[in-house]
Amino acid sequence: MKAEEYGSVLSKRVASVLARTRPGSTVEPLRVLPGGHSGLTYRAETSDGAVVVKAVPPGRRPIGRHDMIRQARIMRALAPTPVPVPRIVAVDETEPAWFAMEFCEGESLEPVLDDPPLDPTVAAARMRRAAEILPSLHSVPIDTLPVDGPALDPGDELARWARTMDAVPPELVEGADILHDALARRVPTGQAPTLVHGDYRLGNLISRGTEPVALIDWEIWSIGDPRVELGWFLVFADGSNFPGVGRVVPELPTAEELVETYAGTGSAPQALDWFHALGRFKMAAIMGHNLRRHREGRHHDPDQERLPATIARLISTGRDLVA
Repeated sequence: MKAEEYGSVLSKRVASVLARTRPGSTVEPLRVLPGGHSGLTYRAETSDGAVVVKAVPPGRRPIGRHDMIRQARIMRALAPTPVPVPRIVAVDETEPAWFAMEFCEGESLEPVLDDPPLDPTVAAARMRRAAEILPSLHSVPIDTLPVDGPALDPGDELARWARTMDAVPPELVEGADILHDALARRVPTGQAPTLVHGDYRLGNLISRGTEPVALIDWEIWSIGDPRVELGWFLVFADGSNFPGVGRVVPELPTAEELVETYAGTGSAPQALDWFHALGRFKMAAIMGHNLRRHREGRHHDPDQERLPATIARLISTGRDLVA
């Protein structure tokens, strides 16, 4: 089924379900919403306000990042908590599954990577607020969540991203094997598991001004060590991690400042250098995977040719952190 045809069929399904859940509501045809990566993402105007619809792509199995129902479940579970998430409007489990959530006005820009560039003062304030609210995510009682798998300890996370790295031709990620071996020799003892978003950063946090209003893109959430989340977040605090593809934002708080903000009045988490290096290993694996797909002709995107310098930088600085 072609994308246009699929969108038309999906529009009718969404209108039918919303008419039942919100009697009298009218729904305009879906429009593709740029920037969605976990499945297909659309925006629809309704008489009750705009909604965002996320759907399983045609021909894809509803697993992993394409499991729309799993995303809807975690956001519904978080609705009564301090974690800012969009309100779920409707869920349709009939294959191909989809869900609709409220459209949250605001920006979700990564200061060191995305365009247009953010005012440095605003970028710094948003980064600090993100560090301030992250503990609320890690404090949600696990027994209130739709947990569907075992908790992942630091070794599990390393193995998870090592599988992604192993699928990348070694010449695209030179030195990754050395970084992996250094991480594998120093795996820290796990902490009590918490909810982990999996891709916590400003690019997935909609803000109005400097205030976060919605954490989006829940496709890889899990239960695991909260330091994995913190280490990943810190990768985006330094634009020098991304030569050729990013920018340095002078006023961004340092990693040390963000850790202090996250910890509040408590002590800083232990072994953070390992988790910071793991975050770089993870990003290098993802970028290497994307570059491989481009060069193999599976997803043509000339911008991927800008990645080698960043991949090399992430690997070398990761090795420095665990040397």
